[in-house]
Amino acid sequence: MQKKKALVWFTNNLRIIDNTSLLNAVETSDEVVGYYNFQSNNFDKDKWGFRRTEGFRLKFLLESLENLKEDLIKLNISLIIDFSPDMDGLVKWINKLEISSIYYQKEWTDYETLNEKELKKKLSKDFKFNPEFNQFLFHPIDVKKSVESIDDVFSSFRKKLEKNIKVRECSRVPKKLPKSNLLRIKFELPTTNSLGYEDVKVHPNSAFPFLGGSNEGIKRIDYYFWKSKKLSFYKKTRNGLLKTDYSSKLSSWLSNGSLSAKQIYWEVKSYEKKVLKNSSTYWLIFELLWRDYFKFVSMKYGNKIFHLNGISSVRREWNYDTKKINAWINGKTKEPFIDSNMIELQKTGWMSNRGRQNVASYLTKDLKIDWRIGAAYFESMLIDYDVHSNYGNWMYNAGIGNDPLPDRKFNPKIQSERYDPNKNFQKLWLNTQYEIDL
Repeated sequence: MQKKKALVWFTNNLRIIDNTSLLNAVETSDEVVGYYNFQSNNFDKDKWGFRRTEGFRLKFLLESLENLKEDLIKLNISLIIDFSPDMDGLVKWINKLEISSIYYQKEWTDYETLNEKELKKKLSKDFKFNPEFNQFLFHPIDVKKSVESIDDVFSSFRKKLEKNIKVRECSRVPKKLPKSNLLRIKFELPTTNSLGYEDVKVHPNSAFPFLGGSNEGIKRIDYYFWKSKKLSFYKKTRNGLLKTDYSSKLSSWLSNGSLSAKQIYWEVKSYEKKVLKNSSTYWLIFELLWRDYFKFVSMKYGNKIFHLNGISSVRREWNYDTKKINAWINGKTKEPFIDSNMIELQKTGWMSNRGRQNVASYLTKDLKIDWRIGAAYFESMLIDYDVHSNYGNWMYNAGIGNDPLPDRKFNPKIQSERYDPNKNFQKLWLNTQYEIDL
């Protein structure tokens, strides 16, 4: 009898805990292999001239993949590392290893679905595709059963989900396969240098000095929840700007799937039982709901989230003044609260949530620059870039998304007085030659 051979195509699900694609592959197959592709166009420049992935996120990704590779080896599963520019590389491995089924995370935005369609064209009709929704807090199947449609206002969406749907339990770690399952070929991960990047060094003032990988994500949960109990004060501190502990910082591990939303949710629930349940513990779950919401919005509207007018019927006049764009990017707008946040992003790959709201509002509402330029720059720079949250938030701040008050505008001077009253954050990132007196 012919052996059932499966391939797990890893994308933004770089973990072995709560990974239904991996678990189902192991449970239904005789042999399993993992696969990850560094498609070259992930490192090309986009239409605005930004590299799609800059160094800080690449460093974090490489660390995450190293962790995944080590965890898979413990299960006697090899991780193929490929550099093919298209799906031909994956097809080659499928044919070479006589794979009969593929397991992968279900996506719906343009770039990812094009890869899936291309792959289906190149493989036989009896080849089995097994997509899994494994990046949500609330599973889309459960949402579809209980909610007629996705509301365009977050609060309505949140209340329906909280009332009608339960979060599923995390799926277990797959069983260990026989050592014979390992491939004889050894696959080495690239370095930032080999991919054409300079060495990436963590800035001494970075609010995100952490390493990539699920083990590091679990360490962060352990510290933020159990050791320091900072979770108990999250709602009070989440608008902070300085150092590592004003927020959970879990978004980067979530973005590439080193951690799952359910892992974090159930850890919060455990904390609430054993330590404390308050508005802060709920607020972390509240933020996971926002993350889910932007995924459901992008699923509802598809590629409209990338269009000039977003998902709204509002028509705004945008400009493309290169000097203003470059001043915003380089922290030279002469608005110190905006500039300090932009310099932090440039030097660390990180920016606080409060900072992101302000710089997005400033670019789109004050400078009136096409919001997609800001979204593309964030896509390039942020360690925790997530396509759905990034474009959803940018539409929201530009007044062409889900904000019920589309003309909402942040005043950076008032925001500075409220969230950086002693100007410690601005002093940290703006040099002594800065033109405006701090």
